[in-house]
Amino acid sequence: MMNLIRKNAILTGVLFLLGFTGAITAAITKPILGSSDYLVMISANENTIISGVFFTLIMAFACAGIAISLYPVLKKYSEGLALGSVGFRIIEAMLEIVSAICLILLLTLSQEFVKAGATASSYFQTIGAILMSLQDWVGNVYLIPWCIGALMYYFIFYQTRLIPRWLSGWGLVAATVCLVSSFLVIFRVITPFGAIQIFTNAPIGLQELVLAVWLIFKGFNPSAIASLSARNI
Repeated sequence: MMNLIRKNAILTGVLFLLGFTGAITAAITKPILGSSDYLVMISANENTIISGVFFTLIMAFACAGIAISLYPVLKKYSEGLALGSVGFRIIEAMLEIVSAICLILLLTLSQEFVKAGATASSYFQTIGAILMSLQDWVGNVYLIPWCIGALMYYFIFYQTRLIPRWLSGWGLVAATVCLVSSFLVIFRVITPFGAIQIFTNAPIGLQELVLAVWLIFKGFNPSAIASLSARNI
C-alpha cells in the first residue's frame, strides 16, 4: 500500500509541474493576440499558435489528472470532497480545451483573412473579436473550478496532515485569494490579467510549485497514512 501511495504522490507532483505549461502558452501567444493587427500576426506565427494549443492541452489533461491521481488517497479521508475535486478539475480541463479550440479557430480565421485581403475585413474582424472575447472569458472562468477543486483537497490535506500544515494552509489561503480575484475580474472590478490579478494569483502558483517538489521528493506523511490504516483495521 505504501509503495502505491508513494507512486501516487510522485505522479501528482509531476502533473502539478505539467500544469504550468499553460504559463508557456500565455507567454508565447499574448504578444501575438494582443497586437492591434492580430489577424495578420496569428497567421504569420502559425507555429507559435500551434505550440500554444499543444501546451494548453497538456495543461488541461494534467490539471484533471491531479485530482484523479489524488482520489485513491483522499477518498479514504473524505470521499465526497475527493470526488468533488475531481469533478471541478475536470470542468476546469474542459474550459481549457475550449480555450485551445479558440486558438485553433483564430488561426483558421487569420489564414482566411490574409487570403481575402481587404475584402470583407469587417466580417473577419467581427468574428475575431468574438473569438478573442470568448478566449478571454474562458481564461478567467476556468480559474473558478480550479480554485474550488483545489480548496477541497487542500482542506483534506490540512485536516489529515498528509502534507505539512504550513503548505496546505498556504494552499487554502492562496486558492481563496485567487478565487476572489477571479470573481472580481468577471464582475469587471479589476482588469483581466492585469497587475492586480497577476499579483493575487502568484501565491497559488508558487504554492503549487513547492507542493509539486514536495510530493516528488517527500511524498505524503507516513504517520498520517499509518493512522488511517490503523483506523481501517
